Amino acid sequence: MSEARAATEKLHAELHGLGVSSAYELGDDETVSVWIGLVVRYRDGFYRWQEGPVKRRHLGTDPVGCAMRVARRYQELQADVPLWWDDLARELRGAPVQDYP
Repeated sequence: MSEARAATEKLHAELHGLGVSSAYELGDDETVSVWIGLVVRYRDGFYRWQEGPVKRRHLGTDPVGCAMRVARRYQELQADVPLWWDDLARELRGAPVQDYP
C-alpha cells in the first residue's frame, strides 16, 4: 500500500467519524471527494484541498487535524451554499440538479 493510499484511507475514516458520510475516495490513491467542489488530495506529505476555485493546504501531515478542518468547512458550505456551487453542479451533473448539494 502506498503512502498516499494509507493517508487517504485514514482521512476518509476520520471524516466518517466526524459525521461526513458522503466522502468517498476517487480511486487514484490520493484524492477524497467530500462534496462537489470540496476535494482533498494527499501529495508530498501534505493534505491539500480545493474548495471551488480556492486551493488550501493543511500545514500538518495528520489526518485528524485535516479531517476536523475539512469537516468544519463542509458544514459551513452546506449551511451557506457558495455561488460557485450552482455552476459547478450544473457542469458536473447537468441541468436537472436542483436543490441537491
